[in-house]
Amino acid sequence: MFDGHNFYLVALSVTVAILGGYTGFGLAARVRGAPGLTRRLLLAGAAVFLAVSIWTMHFIGMLAAPLPQSAGYLVLPTIVSFLICALVVGVSLFFVSVGEPSEGRVIASALLLGVGIVSMHYVGIHGLAGDFAIEHDPVMVGLAALIAFGTAYGGLRILIAAHDGRRLAPSAVAFGLAVSGMHYTAMYGMRLQRLDSLGGASPIGLVASAEVLALIVALLCFVVAAGFLLLLVPEPRQRTVHAFAPAGFGEAASATGALGAGAIHAPTDEGPLSSPPVTRLPVEGPDGTHFINVAEVRGVKADAHYTLVHDGTRERMCPWSISTAEARLDPAQFVRVHRSHIVAIPHVASVRRAGDGGIVELDGPAPHQVPVSRARIAELKTRLGLARHGARPQKAKNTS
Repeated sequence: MFDGHNFYLVALSVTVAILGGYTGFGLAARVRGAPGLTRRLLLAGAAVFLAVSIWTMHFIGMLAAPLPQSAGYLVLPTIVSFLICALVVGVSLFFVSVGEPSEGRVIASALLLGVGIVSMHYVGIHGLAGDFAIEHDPVMVGLAALIAFGTAYGGLRILIAAHDGRRLAPSAVAFGLAVSGMHYTAMYGMRLQRLDSLGGASPIGLVASAEVLALIVALLCFVVAAGFLLLLVPEPRQRTVHAFAPAGFGEAASATGALGAGAIHAPTDEGPLSSPPVTRLPVEGPDGTHFINVAEVRGVKADAHYTLVHDGTRERMCPWSISTAEARLDPAQFVRVHRSHIVAIPHVASVRRAGDGGIVELDGPAPHQVPVSRARIAELKTRLGLARHGARPQKAKNTS
């Protein structure tokens, strides 16, 4: 069944799967740090784009297959196949985007998503209408199911990792190739037998022609491409971030007519507003947002639109951006050593040269290393008291 496929449609199906995977994972990566309604909208958007890309890839692959010219598509099974895909994708993303997912929850979600992808494929396949019967090679069915489970697990792991755009691109490519590989593996094990030789009857039901399906698929391709392009547009910098204000800040704000203790202004395009440094940082936990003392923070690392805060034992997600963290932390205790890293000066255990820059090791039960950019190495050494006597540190370039 695989021989005779239209190469251009096969390439288009793989491309759509990659673009949809990039868009879906890009939206899903923002779910865990988003509040309330925004989280729900991001989760729904991620599920829709992943489901649309998987379903569209499947039916582009069907149009690329050398099917009989009389073949049509039963409307009900075709719609049901999409609903199955959307449902299992949404449920799986929900399970792994709430709190800190355990390995068992990830595996269970991957199994559910894998079953959904396989079910979508074979329900869609048996929506074919014509004077033929469909047979499947059990070995190819099993292999396609394994690929689907592997694809689901890898995709959910990509989501949990919350990669930024540069690392998300190869992950989306791997996802698109894997989903397409599952489809074409299943198609390789598919055989059509004419009903004339079997004495059967043609399927009965509302049937859409291949031309109608092609129009629907073309529209969905534009939707996937539009979502991909919109995701590439950078978001404007937020002007206000809600966080836990240090003690006494609420009273001072009330006296001056500013915001209460529940909101702190982040840096804007005009520059950071004057406000006291925070004493606690918000971090996301399995049961909501928690706060950790600044004294426990070893380092802050940029992660897409959010940051990862290292408390000496592990990294925890913070809803702030790296620029907001730099503006809100005490500059006497913290220094930005790289465009993606801030370190706590009291927790620096060692520093050494590495190429044009350097490497800082931070203390704690689980010590970890942080890169230092060339433009920041002189400033860091000065802050640590390592600058040579009489030497004037170079002015650091803006690496943010």
